[in-house]
Amino acid sequence: MIKSDIIKIAVVGPESTGKSHMSKYLARHYQTVWVPEYAREYCEKLTEPPTWQDEINMFHGQLSLEATILPKANKLLICDTTFITVKIWSDEIFGKAPQEVIDELPKHPYDLYLLLDIDLPWQDDPLRDFPHKREHFLDVWHKELQALHANYVTISGTGQNRYQNAVNAINAYINSN
Repeated sequence: MIKSDIIKIAVVGPESTGKSHMSKYLARHYQTVWVPEYAREYCEKLTEPPTWQDEINMFHGQLSLEATILPKANKLLICDTTFITVKIWSDEIFGKAPQEVIDELPKHPYDLYLLLDIDLPWQDDPLRDFPHKREHFLDVWHKELQALHANYVTISGTGQNRYQNAVNAINAYINSN
């Protein structure tokens, strides 16, 4: 199978919605690989809040990591977030996003985005910043995905029900194409 035959699934959403757990689960379920969130590892090494240059570095890092893992995919590539996150965080923190990020967004589409709902309880984590702004960021995600004319489904529910809703959305996409 060549790279262009790979269906790219992006698991996105606000903080503490289970993106990493969902990505791992889906990769196991579909017997494929998943792309971790580059920014998490990058930010764990920072001793100060991320700078503008850090955001650009995370953008390039996420693209590079995805490109490295893509050839290992088995029909589906599951991505634990995408570099849209860099745009969203830059807009929030700096009032604007790097132009190169904005320019690249339409050039890196995903076949299906799973937007994880904020119906899970908040889990504290040193890299999470905005427990009080979950609704705001969910609205931002909807707007960003709509601006890209992205094919996306909001995934709600808890426990196994949440995972099954994601599998159902992916299966519906696969069966419709």
